Amino acid sequence: MTTSTDCNLSYCAIDFGTSNSAIAVPSTQGMQLVALEDGHATMPTAVFYCTDADDLPPAAQAVPGATNGADLPRCFGRAAVQAYVQGYEGRLMRSMKSILGSALVDQTTDLGHGWGVKYLDIVTGYLRRLRECAQDQAGRAIERAVLGRPVFFVDDDPARDAQAQASLEAAARAVGFTEIAFQYEPIAAAFDYERGAAEEELVLVADIGGGTSDFSVVRVGPQRMARLDRRDDILASHGVHVAGTDFDRRVSLACLMPTLGYGAYGPATPERAALPVPARVYFDLTTWHLINSVYQPARMAELRAMRDWYADPAHHRRLMKVLNERLGHALAGRAEAAKIAVAAGGGTDVELALVEAGLHAPLTQPQAAAALDEDVQRIVDCAGETVRRAGVAADGIGALYFTGGSTGLQLLTARLEAAFPQARAVHGERLSSVATGLGLHAARLYSDRGSPNAGHR
Repeated sequence: MTTSTDCNLSYCAIDFGTSNSAIAVPSTQGMQLVALEDGHATMPTAVFYCTDADDLPPAAQAVPGATNGADLPRCFGRAAVQAYVQGYEGRLMRSMKSILGSALVDQTTDLGHGWGVKYLDIVTGYLRRLRECAQDQAGRAIERAVLGRPVFFVDDDPARDAQAQASLEAAARAVGFTEIAFQYEPIAAAFDYERGAAEEELVLVADIGGGTSDFSVVRVGPQRMARLDRRDDILASHGVHVAGTDFDRRVSLACLMPTLGYGAYGPATPERAALPVPARVYFDLTTWHLINSVYQPARMAELRAMRDWYADPAHHRRLMKVLNERLGHALAGRAEAAKIAVAAGGGTDVELALVEAGLHAPLTQPQAAAALDEDVQRIVDCAGETVRRAGVAADGIGALYFTGGSTGLQLLTARLEAAFPQARAVHGERLSSVATGLGLHAARLYSDRGSPNAGHR
């Protein structure tokens, strides 16, 4: 029988991220991060749908009598990526958060072998897995949740932004949460930072993850921590839909895609000068949720017929190898690894033997800096705009608090630090600060209460 104490603990906090996710639950020691996979407190936001029932990865969760794609056996997180790398039949889905607020959310995507699944059902299945992990660790049913959200799911479109939150809430309700509140992710990170604040100050939180770069100016301090209503302490929040997956795309276009013909020209003729090779296929191959669109039969036939458009036959041959063997996601993974390799400075050499024996693509630090410069500047400008909206001078910011996976990119954090030279640079736990802060907010919101007060809804 569930006691009143159990009821007061039947809540959680979810950081559903573009690249990684985490969840926190209450315990006798306070809010605690859930061990999601192999003891890790974070799990890649990835799902692998298995389409061959006779050859399933060890970690696959089978669903008896599957009648649609949403019921297919699946792997989550690191196991999902591993199933893809090991060559099991199926479809790897990543960056699902980026479809919220887009026209894709209610569309069905092909999984192969005649199976399909709605994008929102993919999000729902992943949230169900997070809830199951939380309930296993907590030892009780969990029906209330605080979910993090970016400042903007969609830039400069309030209607689509509201639609994105509504879609996420619908997915959360579909898995069994009955009471849901939202909190801005950078605000949650500020709560995490505040635990170590010795005095009252203004902190600029830079939450830069896989899909968005969000900033908030928040007044923090020991005397403010216990207050549930912190609206007066939030001076400004602003964000831009540019972050880690965009960096991966830029790196791929600068480093990997040229080996397949991106930026190349076709043959010149006596009648006209050489024309650039059409670029759309390369843009789609570097965007996670569009990669599978390139494998459609009509699209493949069109690209196959373009052999004479390439002055260098090797470019077209490599491109078709990638398409015929569906190597797009593997290349996207290599682009992400290359970005990580140059994050702290230096260069790397991307091995591409899966495309052609002996093929490789070097990436130097100056190349990476040039490729990312435009996106980095947009992020720095967004930070400056956030402070202006707060009505304070740059030197009024006491601390610049970094969280989110993309804050491991040194050239980005260096540019932000240079924009606020008077602020102390503080680096939180890149992948779990937001979940920890959401947990603190959830405890204040739900602890010893029958129902939640209004949060950011």
